[in-house]
Amino acid sequence: MIKGKNIVLGITGSIAAYKSADITSQLVKLGANVTVIMTKSATRFISPLTFQTICKNKVITDIFEAPSSFDVEHISLADKSDIFLIAPATANIIGKIACGIADDFLTTFAVACKSPILIAPTMNERMYLNPILQENIKKLKEIYGAHFIEPEKGRLACGEKGLGRLASVDKIIAAIEDILSSSDILRGKKILVTAGGTCEPIDPIRYIGNRSSGKMGYALSVAAKEFGAEVILISAPTQLESPPGIKTIFVETAAQMREEVLKAFPEVDIVISAAAVADFSPQKVSTQKIKKTTKDSFTLKLNKNPDILAELGRKKGNKILVGFAAESENLIPNAKKKLKEKNLDLIVANDIKTGFGKDTTQVTIIAKDGRCEELPLLSKKEVAVRILKELIGV
Repeated sequence: MIKGKNIVLGITGSIAAYKSADITSQLVKLGANVTVIMTKSATRFISPLTFQTICKNKVITDIFEAPSSFDVEHISLADKSDIFLIAPATANIIGKIACGIADDFLTTFAVACKSPILIAPTMNERMYLNPILQENIKKLKEIYGAHFIEPEKGRLACGEKGLGRLASVDKIIAAIEDILSSSDILRGKKILVTAGGTCEPIDPIRYIGNRSSGKMGYALSVAAKEFGAEVILISAPTQLESPPGIKTIFVETAAQMREEVLKAFPEVDIVISAAAVADFSPQKVSTQKIKKTTKDSFTLKLNKNPDILAELGRKKGNKILVGFAAESENLIPNAKKKLKEKNLDLIVANDIKTGFGKDTTQVTIIAKDGRCEELPLLSKKEVAVRILKELIGV
């Protein structure tokens, strides 16, 4: 799986930087195109010329270097990267990326990078076990969906023995192969994802809505793209930016969502309905702002909205349908009932207290064949990956 892949290798200031030459050599032998980024500290331990000789590509050490093409280099490189490996990764670089600091080429690239990130830490055991560093690692896993290779035990550069040695080259190569093999599991598939919470207008400024942030649906669309799928995202209002490289269609109401979903449905293989679609909408929408009156109450008559997912279930054919069940009580029984009634292949059940508006969530994935997996509290990106892998039986 490594042959023909574009791998960016970030090297930071550690005595273990010399092992990166072996990593580069192994990747080149396996047919990868390797681009190396070094921090200034890394160049104190090993020469950039070493890597340039091995990978036959320019080694990047300075964000202010003249670019090799008209493109902004950290963006153009991020666009074509299949995986970003940082080995060795110091506590300093992990902390910077976790805090969004971009003060050199490596950290700037990390912020711009949309491909999977694999980090191999190395440092003194006390540094590695420091609660702040562990919190930064957790943050990178949850927000970036970053992968980590645990350091090994052994003799450290400081003379002590303990946890902190850079993982072996073989382990690092195996981890890269693992991630890259996952990146093709949806190649050739076209996936429709819905996200966000619909807004049903009452008058020009008021609407019926819900607390959905859209983060789960957006995470699913990004993960599906990383797995090689062609993705269409139909998004109700959110505060999120459109995912780069993904066709995004914006809607507001349930009726608009239904129209766009039915339009795209014939051309897709999989539908993942993560949007929180309003069950009801006002019978009448005032063209003018409704003024406050002296009355103590106000009656708003509602009509039931069409059930988009149930409609898809009736005409699904060979397509795969995934739904979500956000519940406040009887989570699993209600989710199983919805799975059956709407003719779904998979349903993701979550208690409304664990996920709305947050970057993390805790869900249970239930398949139509009866399989049921309760996941721990994870980032929504990690949950998205688990859902997609469950979906195709990986």
